[in-house]
Amino acid sequence: MNLKEITSQVANLSRHTGEFVRKAAAEFNRDSIEYKGLNDMVSYVDKETEMRLVEGLRKILPEAGFITEEGMVQQTDSQEFAWIIDPVDGTTNYMHGLPVFAISIALQQNDKIISGVVYEINRDECFTAWLNGGAYLNEKPIKVSSAKYLKDSLIATGFPYYDFELMDNYINILKELMRKSHGLRRFGAAAVDLAYTACGRFEGFFEYNLKPWDVAAGTLIVQEAGGKVTDFKGGEDFVFGRELIAGCGMFSELEEIISRNWEKV
Repeated sequence: MNLKEITSQVANLSRHTGEFVRKAAAEFNRDSIEYKGLNDMVSYVDKETEMRLVEGLRKILPEAGFITEEGMVQQTDSQEFAWIIDPVDGTTNYMHGLPVFAISIALQQNDKIISGVVYEINRDECFTAWLNGGAYLNEKPIKVSSAKYLKDSLIATGFPYYDFELMDNYINILKELMRKSHGLRRFGAAAVDLAYTACGRFEGFFEYNLKPWDVAAGTLIVQEAGGKVTDFKGGEDFVFGRELIAGCGMFSELEEIISRNWEKV
């Protein structure tokens, strides 16, 4: 299997499909919004984008199954290969006209992510990686930040939007990081946060209540860019485990603050 070629094909598909997303944004009507749950929204753009991606990915690797956010295709957990798709990561931003959203596509073989593409549509930035092949932004190699200490770092995160039981623990983490870093940013699209961590714009990212389609592609891109990714306990259950920490050389400081405050749960 030529992972470099597959990743290139997925990147081209993402760019092509992103044109539809970009054009639809100009005439988007909030009356079309549907609610899947508390503050969990979807639109015809998400659904149409997912269908277009599924159609294209079937041509690239016909034997692969799908794990998708909007469920426009039968989900699978039995095939050796599966595409993990978020058609519009940052849907809330998209619906409100905020320019931070992306297409995220990962290829999983058994329990390992082997290819990832995050296409940030507004800036026409395509982040790609394949297993043991390095990480790239618009086909140019990228690396995580060289910062070694939290005091020199800008950290990205996300806020809970439906499960607020652990809010106090999260706020304690934010308080400590505000005092010990360059600051915190919340863009509202985990795939973008991870891509920006991979290319050094952020030194680290953490969040909980995540879904696999939010992070599958981005975590591989961070790792291939030389970064580290774990769950909040320092383990490897970060794609399906709903929580993750990603970062560069200051990772251990960030992990210590998060795990210490999270242990109180």
